[in-house]
Amino acid sequence: MRFTTWLLAGALAGGVALHARPAHACGGFFCDNSQPVNQAAERIIFTHNGDGTVTSVVQVLYQGPSERFAWVLPVPGRPEVGVSSNLAFARLQQGTNPSYRLNTTVEGQCREEFESDFGSGPRSPGTFADAAVAFADGGASAPPVTVVDSGSVGPYDYTTIALDPELEDPAEVAVQWLTDNGYDVTDLGRDRLGPYLAAGMNLIAFRLTKGADDGAIRPIVLTYTGTRPMIPIRPTAVAAEDDMGVMVWVLGAHRAIPTNYRHLVLNEALLNWFSPGINYNNVVTEAANESGGQGFVTEDARPSSELPDVFLDFEEFRPADWSESSNLELVRNLLSRYSGWDGAAELLTRYVAPPEGISPEQFATCPFCYIDEALVADLDREGFLADLESEVVAPMRDTQTLLRSRPFSTRFYTTMSAAEMTVDPEFDLNPDMGRYSNQHVAERVIECRRDVYQFEAPWRTTLPDGQVVRGRGNTWPFDLSSDMPAVRVIEQAGTEGEPEEVMDNRAAISSAIGAHNDANPPGDVDGDGVVDPVRGVSLGGGAGSGGGCGGCSTNGNGSAGFAIVFGALALLRRRRKAA
Repeated sequence: MRFTTWLLAGALAGGVALHARPAHACGGFFCDNSQPVNQAAERIIFTHNGDGTVTSVVQVLYQGPSERFAWVLPVPGRPEVGVSSNLAFARLQQGTNPSYRLNTTVEGQCREEFESDFGSGPRSPGTFADAAVAFADGGASAPPVTVVDSGSVGPYDYTTIALDPELEDPAEVAVQWLTDNGYDVTDLGRDRLGPYLAAGMNLIAFRLTKGADDGAIRPIVLTYTGTRPMIPIRPTAVAAEDDMGVMVWVLGAHRAIPTNYRHLVLNEALLNWFSPGINYNNVVTEAANESGGQGFVTEDARPSSELPDVFLDFEEFRPADWSESSNLELVRNLLSRYSGWDGAAELLTRYVAPPEGISPEQFATCPFCYIDEALVADLDREGFLADLESEVVAPMRDTQTLLRSRPFSTRFYTTMSAAEMTVDPEFDLNPDMGRYSNQHVAERVIECRRDVYQFEAPWRTTLPDGQVVRGRGNTWPFDLSSDMPAVRVIEQAGTEGEPEEVMDNRAAISSAIGAHNDANPPGDVDGDGVVDPVRGVSLGGGAGSGGGCGGCSTNGNGSAGFAIVFGALALLRRRRKAA
């Protein structure tokens, strides 16, 4: 066990010297290739094999130079945003990510017509879309560029923008806006973007966040003697960034537990349930800090038979299927099937030389742009197919086999800074603890009145733990600045029985929520703690609307466009009230 620990720690500490190489991420219209762009994630799979051995699949971090690049794609509407590194990890992570859904129903009937200082009187009852039209018709022209969505994911900042379709040259405006906002774009994409924008599509632009120069190499698979998986985290402290994320899957006969780190149960009242992806990571970080910087959150625990497939049946490689193909058909078909898989680009450049005047990097970025019959006339088919199987396909198949090799899977997550990396986390199994769902659902009821709009009406939300939170509008009332802890319970788990509670913050959290609710009673429309009497309004009838979000998850944000309109409407309403 000591020898294996040293081996893994050495690999983590020596990633720069041993494995640094370019990992090109130019997938869109704009990319600066003056420096290699490297990507990475700190993710580990442990398999508690039950025979005195542990298998670990480790993504190794290393530092490397990078230049800021912009990746711009045309998209319909407002896409959900995510990033991936190595394919097996990406598929596994996506299938086990925690999901926080806010189901919304409407109680009573809200005001439906819209009065503004811009118009001569109330409009007929209608939808929120009608309200948006009223605002636009009031004389405020649509902005040339509207930010539909923005945020950070992985090593990227991203922004989704919509262009006014009435612009004479929306591509010109888009490129200028991206440049002004720090995206390193060029004139290259103007002509390419124009048709998409003319068709009413939006643009989503990615860039590396400041200081994000880490890169990802292919995971290392190690099987060694031992009975307890362990992360040699201390060597990582040499080059660790603050609050570095660490994600771990442990496969074994039973659910896994951290033996020498605390087990953390989050205070879900601090999550922004309207868009949990915005602050989930920050809540985990604060919870870990409250446990002394050494604690893990369990995000998912289930039978391994229920894990997502990382290797699909149709992706199986059968050389006989390609025996009658020409060299050109063979290369094109196989590259099409395995495009983006680890090792595919390297395999191609090893067996097929790029055309004269084309660098290997250019060739690997777009092989279909250059491959023709003459280029692959002398292809070593036997060697190419053998290496495709062993270097590209087999690792994916083996990972799938590994994930199914033990009965149970547990996923943990935490963040750590260098000063907290003083103890190597160890994991063991507990047969008395069962599954833990990654699905979390809260129920919100909007308390409508005929004198307030739905977007500003009070509501009550019942969290998964039974706590009821009151609020109004589209703003979640709590965040990390609130006077309550981020961790609900800190536990110490063992190899049998239920975890022992080390700290219980439930009473403090309940008290804070109760005080907030007392200051925001039902019927308090203005947020001043006073129940407002129903004000007389002229309504044109119409049934109240029901339903709502119904499926908002960690990666699914609400409509920013509506939020902007709602904000404007609320401002107008406040002005009228003040007048």
